[in-house]
Amino acid sequence: MSFLKVDHVSKQYPVLDDKAKKGESFVVFRDVTFEIRKGEFLTMIGHSGCGKSTLLNIIAGFDQSSTGGVILEGREITKPGIDRMVVFQSFALMPWLTAFDNVRIAVRQAHPDWSPEQIHDWTQKYINMMNLHGAERKRPAFLSGGMRQRVGLARAFAVEPKVLLLDEPFAQIDALTRGGIQEELVRMWNATRNTVFMVTHDVDEAILLSDRIALMTNGPEAELAEIIDVTIPRPRTRAELIDSPDYVRIRNHILHFLVKGAKKSKHSGKDSPAAPATETKPALQPTP
Repeated sequence: MSFLKVDHVSKQYPVLDDKAKKGESFVVFRDVTFEIRKGEFLTMIGHSGCGKSTLLNIIAGFDQSSTGGVILEGREITKPGIDRMVVFQSFALMPWLTAFDNVRIAVRQAHPDWSPEQIHDWTQKYINMMNLHGAERKRPAFLSGGMRQRVGLARAFAVEPKVLLLDEPFAQIDALTRGGIQEELVRMWNATRNTVFMVTHDVDEAILLSDRIALMTNGPEAELAEIIDVTIPRPRTRAELIDSPDYVRIRNHILHFLVKGAKKSKHSGKDSPAAPATETKPALQPTP
């Protein structure tokens, strides 16, 4: 049995324009199917409008699919739950609480039977793991963007969710800070081995962090074109990646897809996607 299965999920909305035909709908994506293994880090890449964040919200339980469903450990997801924690690009912290209390409130919800001392110690553990020691008494307004996202990551990891959902978590952080936090995320993930689903536009970020990368065709009526394996051994650092032949090969493959291959869905009457929606490719093998 797979750990997390996205099973033939489609999402569409009714067209509300007065000129639209009765029953006409706008299809964001259709028939998306893939599985994520327990402890795996899978990232989805595609142009804006292909429905990446919408699919993440369906997995989180914030939104409902039009057809198909998402199965987590044999049970269909129908609503939000603390077994799925989301880290948003907008930080989503409670501005009236300190960094420490933003993490503690989640820990308390996840472990209502714990004593105050247990909650405090567990919260402090993840504050320290995200290098927030010394900033835990500050409110979000007094933290940099990078520090705020560290709080969001600490909060998400601290509840030990079954699935960690990352919605372009570094999009609002400058490039230099982003690299440092990405490496901290890798360190945290190596320590916890959470199952992670991330959406991003950043190809380098996806290669650095992921076990596999899912490529979506352009929307509307987007489809899953292929899933490629990241064959670069872990642990990975940015400095090591830039000299890796596998990195260059994987990066070029993804960029080529985004520039030329992310065509319109075959259902829209345009060109068909680069590969069948359910195909998983072990492509990009190392050169002998």
